[in-house]
Amino acid sequence: MTAPDIRLIAVDMDGTLLLPDGTVPDSLWPLLQRLRERGIAFAPASGRQLATLQATFAGVDDELDYIAENGAYVVRGDVEVSSDALEPAFAASVVSRLRDFVAAGSLRAGIVVCGKTSAYIETDDAEFVAEVDKYYAKLQRVPDLLAVDDQILKLAIYDFDGGEAHTAPAFADVRATHQVVVSGQHWVDIMNATVNKGVALRNLQAALGVTRAQTAAFGDYLNDIELLQAADWSYAMAEAHPDVVAVARHRAPSHADAGVISVIKGLLDD
Repeated sequence: MTAPDIRLIAVDMDGTLLLPDGTVPDSLWPLLQRLRERGIAFAPASGRQLATLQATFAGVDDELDYIAENGAYVVRGDVEVSSDALEPAFAASVVSRLRDFVAAGSLRAGIVVCGKTSAYIETDDAEFVAEVDKYYAKLQRVPDLLAVDDQILKLAIYDFDGGEAHTAPAFADVRATHQVVVSGQHWVDIMNATVNKGVALRNLQAALGVTRAQTAAFGDYLNDIELLQAADWSYAMAEAHPDVVAVARHRAPSHADAGVISVIKGLLDD
């Protein structure tokens, strides 16, 4: 069988590329060299901020493309491909509303205001800060999130009791005008209606001159659905959410077994 003409590979991070301990499989690094030699672009596609992705891939940073903040920010090297910032008044309304939910005891949650320059939090709750630290290489604690002066790409809410069951329903009305995406067991991301990883991937495809038929994508959770829909070679991981499995054309082995790596090697057909 002839290997497909893949020119771009977009890969979610948590539950997809990363091992269960949150590290990058060692086998990825030589594979990236092979992709580069073949002129195949590799794009981490994550809800994580750009700075965090760049830190993860520091050794090869200038050779990668990035889809960050669930698609709200796309860059090639140091060149911005696209970005989609929230209106400041809307961002402020979500922050205020979450404060009210927490004060009333209806939610146990914290919020990260994700800007282009940095991410921002206003609580020093140890459990919340420990979780946030995993995803934001640039993070500032500020006395008042309503006073943040930055372009806000995303609002990320960490729900201690489960985002899909609690925070997502609490902000269900926001779906009329904005994206409310369950991006993990505890995380819910709020972004502009025009933001998702699929839109971002199409923007990157246009910048690279790559078609959907020349694109492979890997994901496991609900915020990966549009990403997979933008690629003909779409893969749901072994442990993927059922809704992700439903839209993917193929399955990949578990992230615990470096499934992304094995599938890419198969696509290269060496």
